[in-house]
Amino acid sequence: MNFIVLAYNDVIYRPLLNLLVFFHNIIPGHDIGIVIILLTILIRLILAPSFHKSLKSQKAMNELQPKLTELREKHKGNKEAEAKAMMELYKEHKINPLSSCLPLLIQLPILIGLYQVFRIALGGHDIMGLYSFVGNPGFINPKFLNLIDLSKPSIAFGVIAGLAQFWQSKLMMPKTAGQDSTTKIMQMQTTYMLPVVSMIISLRLPAGLPLYWIVTTLFAVGQQYYILRQKEQKVSVVS
Repeated sequence: MNFIVLAYNDVIYRPLLNLLVFFHNIIPGHDIGIVIILLTILIRLILAPSFHKSLKSQKAMNELQPKLTELREKHKGNKEAEAKAMMELYKEHKINPLSSCLPLLIQLPILIGLYQVFRIALGGHDIMGLYSFVGNPGFINPKFLNLIDLSKPSIAFGVIAGLAQFWQSKLMMPKTAGQDSTTKIMQMQTTYMLPVVSMIISLRLPAGLPLYWIVTTLFAVGQQYYILRQKEQKVSVVS
């Protein structure tokens, strides 16, 4: 357990804390909101390859839904045959159904780390654990544009975080033609319930975290548009 805690501190918490303070020290005006936006963009750029692969896999999975529905109908009552046929279909289209879960596994420890970083850095506590080359600012003003206190919950940021999540979910929502009722219900729940959950959670957290979530969601939307554009260009070249 001690090893896990030490590894978490060295790999996630301290790097995030030092990046936050480093950006705060060098950015003119020292606006912590701008710092969080830049930190979010840096994190997304570092993780871009894994997120890009996951988004492509998720999009491909959505496009396979009609064929998956046909397989379920064909092998209805025979779970073993259905699972085997689905794996063969995934293999044929070179899709790893588990790859879409990777961003969630990556995001969770980062969110926990950011929560702790914001709690310390924006809560008026002594900032400990800085690298030797990162100066201690002593105090970080928690207000974004001198208007929103990012150390406290924000209704506006909570609502925007939920809307951004809804926008992303709608973009990934496949066409419902050829899908069974169970699949449709699950997709509708994902599209409409996740944004609500995101909004409710965001309303209870320091506004710095919803700001991070808004920026990372918008970045993901940009990646999705890029993937869709690439596909459209390939289709136009083939045709």
